[in-house]
Amino acid sequence: MPTIPLVLLPGLMCDQTVWTDQINALEGIAEAQVADYGSLNSLPAMAEAALKTAPPKFALAGHSMGGRVAMEMFRQAPDRITHLCLMDTRYHPLPAGEAGEKEKAGRYALVDLAREKGTRVMGEEWVRGMVHPDRLQDSTLIDAILDMFARKSADIFEAQQSALLTRPDAGMLMSQIQCPTLILCGRQDGWSTPEWHESMAREIRGAVLSVIDDCGHMSTMERPAEVSAALREWLTN
Repeated sequence: MPTIPLVLLPGLMCDQTVWTDQINALEGIAEAQVADYGSLNSLPAMAEAALKTAPPKFALAGHSMGGRVAMEMFRQAPDRITHLCLMDTRYHPLPAGEAGEKEKAGRYALVDLAREKGTRVMGEEWVRGMVHPDRLQDSTLIDAILDMFARKSADIFEAQQSALLTRPDAGMLMSQIQCPTLILCGRQDGWSTPEWHESMAREIRGAVLSVIDDCGHMSTMERPAEVSAALREWLTN
C-alpha cells in the first residue's frame, strides 16, 4: 500500500521532537515531514512557508499553535489537503477588552523571562500548566520538553508569541472543511479544553472527536501511544 504524505505542524517553541513517537508509529503508512517556522511572526506566513515545502496533496496534522497554522493552510489551499487533524487548539482570535489585554500581558511576561534567563528557564514556568499535574515529576517527559524549548531563541519565542496575538479568526472555516477530520485533545488540557474541541467537532461535517484520558496539553508526548492510534485510524479509515 502506498504511504500517505503527511505534514506535521508543531506548536509554540516545539520541533520534530513533539512528533517523534507518531512518526515512528506511523512508519509504513505515512511519509511524514515536520514544518519549521523559522523566525516568522504571523500564522499566515507560517502557513505559506509550510505549503511551499509540502507535497502537492497531503494529510495535515497540527498541534496547539500548529493547529492554528493548519487552519491557515486550509484557508490558503483547501484542495491540497486530503485529511485534517486539529489537536489541542482553538480557532478564536485574541479576545477584545480586558481578557485580550490579560493574555497579551501573560505572553509578554514569558518573553521577558526568556530574554532575562533563557528559554529553558521560561519553559520551567510555562510547562506547569501544560502537562497533566501527575506528570510534572516525570523527568523524562519534562526534560524532553524543556530541552526542546532550549533549542530555540528568545527572538523566535517573541516572533511566535506575536503570531498568536495577531491570530486570525478561523471560525468561518469550520463549515467549509469536508475532508476526513480528527479533532483531538487531552481531557485535562486546561488551555484548549475538551469543550472547545467538542464545539469544533460539531461544526465540521463528519469530524471524529478523540479525547485522551489522563492527558494535558502536550498530548503527543504525554500519551504517545493513544495519540498515534487515533492518527492511524484517521489516516486509514
